Parts: sequence; structure tokens; C-alpha cells
Amino acid sequence: MARRWGPALLSVACGAIIAAIKFGQGAPGGAAVLLSIFVVLAILTSPLAFPRGVPAAEAVAGGRPIVYWRPGCPYCLRLRARLGPEASRLQWVDIWKDPEGAAVVRGFADGNETVPTVVFGGEGFVNPDPQWVRERLQTL
Repeated sequence: MARRWGPALLSVACGAIIAAIKFGQGAPGGAAVLLSIFVVLAILTSPLAFPRGVPAAEAVAGGRPIVYWRPGCPYCLRLRARLGPEASRLQWVDIWKDPEGAAVVRGFADGNETVPTVVFGGEGFVNPDPQWVRERLQTL
């Protein structure tokens, strides 16, 4: 659990410290802006920025394309952001929450847990271009 939320909590903690320093220097407006930026960053690096995750076994049984991801991964966030509403057409498996999903990723990524790993019809693609994923979704 801490590993999944670690980057987000670290962001909020750093933002609070920096905002407190700015506030102590007599700049409450600057402190509020900086804290807001860090909170947004925390949301983007948390599991909240992704569709509801499912266990790997459920995702495979669902028959839809699968994205294996982890919180705090900038490439996963880039894929999620570039897919926009199309992201809901995919099953999302958090490999930090699901050891079976992590094992699937290691199988496609030469023993590494490289994410995002996208699986279409049993074929895995490690860190694919978001535009390629979007185009592939259009053919389904």
C-alpha cells in the first residue's frame, strides 16, 4: 500500500514543507500556489489518475486489451493522459497491487517490470507509443 501511494505522499509532504517555508517568509499567496501545484502532482502520481484496476486473472478473462501499470510511473501517466476517454476501453492492472500481473509483465519484458506493458490478444508490447495504442484500439 505504501509503495503505491509513496510518490503521491512524498509530493504532498514536500509541498507542505516548501509552502511552510514560503509562508514563514511572508508570502502566503506563493505558499498557496506552490502547495496547490504539489497537490496536483500528487494526484497525477497516485492511483486516482487511472481507471479502476482489476486483478490480472479478471482482466485476462475479460477479453479486452490490458495495460499493466504502476503508480508513479511517468510513462504510464503519459499513456493514460494521451488515451483520454479511450482509456476506459482497456483493463488496467496495477502490478504493485497484483503479483500475478507483475509476473505477466516480467514474462513480456525479459524479467523486468517495465511498464506500461500493453497486451492485445495475448501479444505484449512494452512501453508502446500512446498514439499506436490509440490506433490499435480503433481497429477493435
